[in-house]
Amino acid sequence: MRAPQRLTRRWYRLELKAARLLDAIGLAENQKTLALTLLIGVVCGWAAVAFHLALDVAERQLIGRAMGWSLGSRVLGLLLIPTAGGLLAGALLRFVEEARGSGIPQVKAAYHLNYGRIPFKVVLAKMGLGTLCIGSGLSLGREGPTVQICAGIASLFGRLAAVSRRTLMSLVPVGSAAGLAAAFNTPIAAVTFTLEEIVGDLSHRSIGAIVVASVIAAVIEHGILGSQSLFSVPPYAFNGARELPFYAMLGVLAAGLSVLFTTSLLWLRRWFLRWDIPPWVKPGVGGCVVGLIGLVALEAWGARGIFGIGYDTLSRALRGEMAFRLALVLLVAKLVATAVSYSSGAAGGIFAPVLFIGGMLGSLVGTLAAHVLHTDATRTAGAFALVGMGAVFAGALRAPITSVLIIFEMTNAYSIILPLMIANAISYSIASRLSPTPVYEALLLQDGVHLPHRAPPHVLGRMTVASAMTRDVVTLPDVLTVEAAYERASRYGYHAYPVVDVRNRLVGIITINDLRREIGRGNGSKLLGDVAVRPVVHTHPDHTLEHALLKLGRWDISQLPVVSRLDDRRIVGILTLGDIARARARWVEEQSPRD
Repeated sequence: MRAPQRLTRRWYRLELKAARLLDAIGLAENQKTLALTLLIGVVCGWAAVAFHLALDVAERQLIGRAMGWSLGSRVLGLLLIPTAGGLLAGALLRFVEEARGSGIPQVKAAYHLNYGRIPFKVVLAKMGLGTLCIGSGLSLGREGPTVQICAGIASLFGRLAAVSRRTLMSLVPVGSAAGLAAAFNTPIAAVTFTLEEIVGDLSHRSIGAIVVASVIAAVIEHGILGSQSLFSVPPYAFNGARELPFYAMLGVLAAGLSVLFTTSLLWLRRWFLRWDIPPWVKPGVGGCVVGLIGLVALEAWGARGIFGIGYDTLSRALRGEMAFRLALVLLVAKLVATAVSYSSGAAGGIFAPVLFIGGMLGSLVGTLAAHVLHTDATRTAGAFALVGMGAVFAGALRAPITSVLIIFEMTNAYSIILPLMIANAISYSIASRLSPTPVYEALLLQDGVHLPHRAPPHVLGRMTVASAMTRDVVTLPDVLTVEAAYERASRYGYHAYPVVDVRNRLVGIITINDLRREIGRGNGSKLLGDVAVRPVVHTHPDHTLEHALLKLGRWDISQLPVVSRLDDRRIVGILTLGDIARARARWVEEQSPRD
């Protein structure tokens, strides 16, 4: 038996033991969800803090130490460390491709297209490879990886608890929010970002669980790392109407800069994907380029902050301590370094670089405003840097509510909220017109992944079940014992199976969770036909996908057997939420203009 098959069998045995334990406790589904929410909040809080501390150690011991060497050794170290880190990460990423990039697009895809299933190997790989890539100096952020790590932890707990697919899907945003709350120390913004970006619905039914997990994770982060906000800034004030034109100008420039950043990122990523060299070498090339950019910026202008996350340098800009020329160098160098780092296929996010670039832009505009208005240059540049962070965030990531809340929570600078809202609104509006597709969704589209909400709902009313269903149906005979059925189902890896008699006629349906539950109750020797669920909720090939989707929602299930109009017991296909999503994706692709 091959190693992957052995691992799969061991994993199913672990899930079975967990299901037996929970069945012995006797928790209902809603009780499981509550217990899992509390557990996810605690574990994700600890995981986010552990990742944070690991990154701090890696950055300090690698790039941080190299910067203190003599000139010759420093030049060699700052070139070799990012290159070696990229090469090693590239070699390891061959085994876990899902660990590349930010992690937020992958979480969105898992939530919308894969019922919230995230393999646990991705969690381990993202934590290790994210630490390696960012710690060795690639210009990436920790927030996206933290979201993927914690979403994967939530997915793991949901599968171990044998919850329904709907519940498993709802746990992924719970873990995402907990991770972001602990990563940024921003529980409110974590909730809104998860609802805006991951779920796409501010009134989602899981909002209560998302809030609870975010608060728990933030409390744990406070207890370990302290309760201070991420950035410490002076008490800035809004100086009235005469500053408004400059804040409006900042919003316009932020929109242009955010579109330039996302366009450059996507173009460069497309180029790297087409480049005919071994994929594992590409992150090493990215690391080498970043090393060269960072070295030139450091030696020529004394510009730190290109390597790694760069929050220390950003803090200087937020305090108004950044000279005009230095801010300009950092803006250009960080933008290019981040685009190269991400496009090369390394593991790390763009959250922090977007904030960094926005802070430098704000510092530039603030210095100009202080010169024209004859105000205090330090305080004006710092206030504009703060607003610039939010404006570029709003333009690049397209989360307008989060873009205001996250800046407030990271800095506690409520007095600057009005210009922040104005600049963010302008940036968001202009960027949305210039480039309608948000960056995370554009990255998924570049990989051929189409999220279902991109197609108008009325499209489903014009598409039939027959056009989307899976015709090759895996069934289980009703004469199998429950234990034998579980062994067979474990090999297939699906969630639910139609149960058929000797004439291949539909007699019921059974899920992998049902099988675990029956074995846990000591019913492993029962025949499958005696425990299969009846009557079977089904659909017909000529029904519309809209009708089928309503039926899935009404019965809170994730798939429907498709039966013949002439005989309700003759199964002709199976329709899942994934099938519906793929049908909508095909529609989007057909409607999109060709390159």
